[in-house]
Amino acid sequence: MNIRLLVITLLAASQSLAQSGPTRTRLLDADWDFFRDSTATDQQPAFKESTWRKLSLPHDWSIEDLPYQSPGQVMGPFSRASVGTTSTGYTVGGTGWYHKTIVLNRSDAGKVARIQFDGVYMESDVWFNGHHLGYHPNGYTSFNYELTPWLLPTGQANTLVVRVKNLGQNTRWYTGSGIYRHVWLTLTEAVHIAPMGVTITTPQVSAQSARIVVRTQIDNRRNTPLPVRVITTLMKPNGKLAGEDEQVLTVAGNGKVERSQTLTVASPAVWSPESPSLYRAKVVLVAGMKRLDSVTTSFGVRSVEFDARRGFVLNGKRLLLKGGSVHHDNGPLGASAFDRAEERKVELLKANGFNAVRTSHNPPSPAFLDACDRLGLLVVEEAFDMWQRPKKPQDYHLFFDQWWRTDLRAMIERDRNHPSVFLWSIGNEINERADSSGLVLTKQLADEAHRLDPSRPIMEAMCVFWEHPGKVWEDGDKAFALLDVGGYNYEWKHYESDHQRHPDRIMLGTESFAREAFENWQQVEKHPYVLGDFVWTAMDYIGETAIGHALIQPNAEKDSVKAVLPWPWFNAWCGDLDLIGTKKPQSYYRDVVWRNSPVEMAVHSPIPDGMKETVTNWGWPDEHQSWSWPGQEGRPLQVRVFSRSPLVRLELNGKLVGEQQLTDTSITASFTVPYQPGVLKVTGYDGEKITGSVTFRTTGTPHHLRLRTDRTAIRPNRHDLAYVTVEVVDDQGQVVPWQDVPIAFQLTGAGVLAGVGNGNPTDVSSFQQPRKSTFRGRCLAIVQSGGKPGSIILKASSPTIGTAQLTLLVN
Repeated sequence: MNIRLLVITLLAASQSLAQSGPTRTRLLDADWDFFRDSTATDQQPAFKESTWRKLSLPHDWSIEDLPYQSPGQVMGPFSRASVGTTSTGYTVGGTGWYHKTIVLNRSDAGKVARIQFDGVYMESDVWFNGHHLGYHPNGYTSFNYELTPWLLPTGQANTLVVRVKNLGQNTRWYTGSGIYRHVWLTLTEAVHIAPMGVTITTPQVSAQSARIVVRTQIDNRRNTPLPVRVITTLMKPNGKLAGEDEQVLTVAGNGKVERSQTLTVASPAVWSPESPSLYRAKVVLVAGMKRLDSVTTSFGVRSVEFDARRGFVLNGKRLLLKGGSVHHDNGPLGASAFDRAEERKVELLKANGFNAVRTSHNPPSPAFLDACDRLGLLVVEEAFDMWQRPKKPQDYHLFFDQWWRTDLRAMIERDRNHPSVFLWSIGNEINERADSSGLVLTKQLADEAHRLDPSRPIMEAMCVFWEHPGKVWEDGDKAFALLDVGGYNYEWKHYESDHQRHPDRIMLGTESFAREAFENWQQVEKHPYVLGDFVWTAMDYIGETAIGHALIQPNAEKDSVKAVLPWPWFNAWCGDLDLIGTKKPQSYYRDVVWRNSPVEMAVHSPIPDGMKETVTNWGWPDEHQSWSWPGQEGRPLQVRVFSRSPLVRLELNGKLVGEQQLTDTSITASFTVPYQPGVLKVTGYDGEKITGSVTFRTTGTPHHLRLRTDRTAIRPNRHDLAYVTVEVVDDQGQVVPWQDVPIAFQLTGAGVLAGVGNGNPTDVSSFQQPRKSTFRGRCLAIVQSGGKPGSIILKASSPTIGTAQLTLLVN
């Protein structure tokens, strides 16, 4: 039988098996029992269905409403007594227990069984049928255990118990608590492809052809050797055959073997943010005519080069990295990594001009990276926020020495096939980064990362030595020398001088202030050795409360230098997008900085007489894309115009307010305009040619509610969501930003209300009750599929402006 015919036969057999029998890997998210342990002891509580709550994963108990609600003290998931206080946004951790029953079918008899957790925050212990499988302290890395030795006969109930501890001050931001990512059960024959056992690289790529190297690690749990065939098939993005290869080898009894196969793809469709083409590699193991195992892996064909003279080169062309750092939470859903929530986050970043993201400061969910692959978002994936020295008393530094190799390996082996991942980061603002101990660790971490994945460079995000008085920026040179790429946090002013001292150093702005976006981007456009700029942050997140605030204070006072503000602030408020994904003023500014928009405009809110505004480094002035200021008639308002056009002209109600010329050193023009209702319009000019315009119209009073959904139909899958925005609009359909109203939700049909939210960084009300107030004219309802086909009706009601509803299909 020739290879092609054998492959076709095996593919048909594989499809038939998938239709008629159990799959190799099964999602274990459904039908868990949960118990919140208030005693915080290590003793496993007795399992009683009446006292344990039924739920499905992903689950984050820290986003759930706390018991004993008390206005001003305990509201929604927030408590003033939170041990994390401002760092975690006043949310609460604790200890939680999970219980699940697993029953295997007859067809599963004799299989090798493994369970994988994509992420549990944080310290977890797992028991299976009373046997302690292991302990995993890291809250972000994936881990797995073998179940085979303790499996009961098929048909009998196996018991899985997981304890999760999120105790003390262990984080600088909101982490969530619990099993907040997927759990998987894998069942294989005794001879099988090892976990994370398929690695794909594309070492040579041209327009004519690409060389694809597929390495497969095979485990043999039998006592005797077995000859097997490894058949690898590549499929094009359109589903057609791209290449195939077969090799024969023998796996020793109770042994492992790794085999490399090289295939050539003609005229490859390369992966890029503009065209994220994905191939699939299917590896099949065969002994005789028996199919033993198969694994299908998505990958992208792309070449990546880094050079101080050419910059970041993707597929032979320099690409400027328009980046944003993000934390892992999903706003009103907390840390729960629903597939659709992770995908929507990527969609929002792409829609607002980003082509790259930094997963600060930890590995993200697999679902997030899958979405980055599909939608075309480059990823800097980061491993650690601290090494041996703490940032919080109970953080990962307690485990670093024992666990860093395990966790670094878990990150890289899991994620090295993602074409979106182009750079590994081994740390962020590490305390000991330039000390003798830190330099040793830097080399160890970099060497291990290179060993695990020689195809990608290594970086570390460095900041000024604020925590080491007497040290100067240049003291970091020895650390930079050990890295392939130097990460610069807020230090763009050192780019040119550092290049003079170290002309081969490759630099990346791994964190920057939104207010300095133009200055940072000038450096990126001017100097190839500066690969790009990543703002802190692309999206608002829970925790690090109010680091992006603007504060009104008396003129006579010294400017406030507060970095965080206390209750009721729960949100960092430093994102280009707010907690529900709404575009904020700094994002409009960035559109002009990145040349994605010819002109934008912002109006500052009125500042009371005798007062001034101070803005934190991470903040933005209290500006709005609005010309609706009732009660402020006649009051002079500051209007800022952002443009790269040589001339901008501002008009109010058809009359010229003024015009200003812009030089190459500025993209901002400021005007003072006495407020009167009507139409404010700015137009950009290049000579006589209009480059673009923006118009703000004064809104009327609230007239009705409008519901907008990101999707009108969702799948009958509990991981699918629809995001429904509620807008307060006037009789012309314009969003009314100046009057917030309470909204009550009612949902019927084939779904549930997964969460509600708004962009208000001080609204400490529940994310789970069917009510929320609008903020600047908007709030959000997140609708979750109930798992069965049907329809969902969502109603939103306000006591003053009526009710609106929409229907979602579940099919």
